[in-house]
Amino acid sequence: MAWLLELVPPEYRRYGVFRRYPPTLVRMARQHVEACVTAAREGFRTARVDLGESVPPHGVEALLEVYRREGTRLAALAEAIKLVEAALREQSPSPSPGPSTPAP
Repeated sequence: MAWLLELVPPEYRRYGVFRRYPPTLVRMARQHVEACVTAAREGFRTARVDLGESVPPHGVEALLEVYRREGTRLAALAEAIKLVEAALREQSPSPSPGPSTPAP
């Protein structure tokens, strides 16, 4: 739980639902990290065009290296979160079916 809370914005710590129901925190962490991966990819693709006139080439290259490193880190986090999510699914009991009615 503590690790997952470190992956989401700090404001999320205010919501008790995440502590009561770990799958809710896993879901939010997965979505948050996946959105960060998407943003890093977009930033990488557009950095040269967006910053070409205001940042020297070596500055843009340095930024692209940050995107590469962060992209790799974020992708690994996304995979780790998926493993935690799968483990929680295996660990939690399946909801029991409702009461069965006898056949007529």
